[in-house]
Amino acid sequence: MGTSQGKKSFFPYLVVATGIVGCFAPCALALSCAGIFFTPVSEALGVGRGVFALYLTIMLLATTIALPFEGKLMETKDLRVVLSAAVVLIGVPLICMSFFTAVWQFYVAGAFMGIGLAALLILSVPTLINRWFRKNVGFYIGLCMAFTGIGGVVFNLVGGALIASGPDGWRMGYLVFGIIALVLALPFTLFCVRSFPGDKGLEPVGAAEPVPGSAGVEAASGATAAVALRTAAFFLVAVFAGLINLAINFYQYLPSYATSLTQYPDVVAISATLASAAMLGQAIGKVVLGIINDKASVYVGLFVSTGCGALGLAVMWLVPGSVPAMLAGGFAFGVFYASATVLAPLMVRTIFGTREYSTIYSRIAMVGSLAGAFAASVWGFIVDAAGFSNVFIIGIAGAILVALFGVLALNARKNVPQH
Repeated sequence: MGTSQGKKSFFPYLVVATGIVGCFAPCALALSCAGIFFTPVSEALGVGRGVFALYLTIMLLATTIALPFEGKLMETKDLRVVLSAAVVLIGVPLICMSFFTAVWQFYVAGAFMGIGLAALLILSVPTLINRWFRKNVGFYIGLCMAFTGIGGVVFNLVGGALIASGPDGWRMGYLVFGIIALVLALPFTLFCVRSFPGDKGLEPVGAAEPVPGSAGVEAASGATAAVALRTAAFFLVAVFAGLINLAINFYQYLPSYATSLTQYPDVVAISATLASAAMLGQAIGKVVLGIINDKASVYVGLFVSTGCGALGLAVMWLVPGSVPAMLAGGFAFGVFYASATVLAPLMVRTIFGTREYSTIYSRIAMVGSLAGAFAASVWGFIVDAAGFSNVFIIGIAGAILVALFGVLALNARKNVPQH
């Protein structure tokens, strides 16, 4: 059937809604809200917060291991089955957590949730949007990914209220979170998704129109995974993904930095607000970077994001006594944070096309996920050893390195065989 039918059908936008709900509920509940449980659960179990929080590292390691297998599954199997299974792998462990009595049980649950997150958080949105749309790809990817932050804001408030409701409020919190994840997401993954537009007799939205910017690649065109994995461009994008996931995780230490500025009591008082400013920058940045990719190019998006990262760090480092400057710096750094989940998939699409996108991107995402699993600990060691002043210099250098490897990867596109 023709492209015109693809345009008139509402189904592609149900696919977008599925991406939004998947990020808003299961992904945000599993990741963005994890921190509110650290203190009550560790106290209830009689273990340190670091010991309990280790389940997050296990979760991200499981994500890393699962990515190449799930990337292949998404190329060959019905996405309704793959994504619904991913929702179950996140929602059911959350419910089970409300009954756990030992920390090792959380480690096991974290591993299962990591497998679900590999498909739902990292692969589903770029895969679905790339298959169903040929225009505004960046906007829709950014829009969906923004809801991990929005979900974090909403459900952190809900979870906080549940935890405060009683001595075992954290158990009710996990139970409600698990139910919300399943009830909100499963109807969408079961009924609002198809693997390809052709499954509904449609073509991708905008398939017959020229796509502005460097990310425009025709359907089913590009390099095969076997070819892509042997190119210099693949290595450079992998390094880019690893570096960006290392660099952005300095976000975890923004409240600690603000708290350390005891000579500025007003800044100490907004330590939590600084993290919220960065989260707001992340949510808005994902949409803005997507639009920049669509209207200009991936190059422009790369320079805007890394520029915001370097600028935000510089402002927070050099103007620590000003509350407005600190919040502005945190917001700018949040835009840089957004690039990990928006620019990386768009760069893979730009360089390697859409022919075997899921398989190629899953390999790239492995590197980013592995780096992210240890990033918080790496930054913690650096802060302890070097102090915050030196850490900001390292962070700014990291943003510059991200830009450098991003440019090198995009320039290497011309040497990638396209089919």
